[in-house]
Amino acid sequence: MDTLTRIRAFIDVVDAEGFSAAARRVGKSKALLSKYVRELEDELGALLLNRTTRQFSLTEAGHTYYRTASEILKEIDNLADLVRANNSDLRGRLRITVPRTFVDADIGQSLIDFGKEHPELSLEIVSDDRFIDLVEEGFDVAVRITRLEDSTLIARKLDDFQILVCVSPHFLAKAGPFAHPTDLAHVPCILDTNGRSYSNWRFVEPDGSPFTVPVSGPIEVNSPLAAARAAVSGIGVAILPDFIARPRIKSGELVTLFEDFLPKDRGIYAIYPHRRYLPAKVRTFVDFLHGWFRKIR
Repeated sequence: MDTLTRIRAFIDVVDAEGFSAAARRVGKSKALLSKYVRELEDELGALLLNRTTRQFSLTEAGHTYYRTASEILKEIDNLADLVRANNSDLRGRLRITVPRTFVDADIGQSLIDFGKEHPELSLEIVSDDRFIDLVEEGFDVAVRITRLEDSTLIARKLDDFQILVCVSPHFLAKAGPFAHPTDLAHVPCILDTNGRSYSNWRFVEPDGSPFTVPVSGPIEVNSPLAAARAAVSGIGVAILPDFIARPRIKSGELVTLFEDFLPKDRGIYAIYPHRRYLPAKVRTFVDFLHGWFRKIR
């Protein structure tokens, strides 16, 4: 049995967070995976996993070995992908992390469409709003809705993105009109706690000067979709992602405020680790999403 097979077994177990889950994922027996990991530990002369009846954890040596071995194995797989790409033969698993907002909105259809077009790939889509370290947690690519910051990662912009201040026509008729974003400090607002500054909304004066407005209201949610529903019901003013707000604006359920005061420094990006060999499956996925967004505009 070669070392590479043992390394794959170890990484499969760590990624799946257990021998049983890894066995189901890769189609091998739990006993066989346990045997491979034990042989790897014997070969290294070091314990990689602390095992108990119900759970396991990585040892310090296991953490070190996992990080380095994962990257080496990815480089081997990526090199194989480059060769397969000449025959348009994409195989294996593609691990993607995306915000819950993206998955739940209409644009989440892009992921389903990619899966339909490439049934030979096994997609693992993890929706999570927390910041995920792609290398540490073993993801191939992330879709992020953000202001692009300096990073060791590579980013490709998929589409423009803007936050919109929205309100129902009924609420506006009752509480408006509003002359300036600072007026929002005195009216009920719907707070989405997913935002970094959910109670201090960011704006920009026409001359480019940034400012914030402290807001409060009768309801806090941790979902833009819930915030949109609350705004439509007339509870107050909400800040919403444009891809969630636009259909409701088109239907007349919501109207926008202060569009000239909103920052325009965000986008939807595909982000992936810098590697010597970019996996063909990652390149194909990113190209697909870029084209998908072009089509819907």
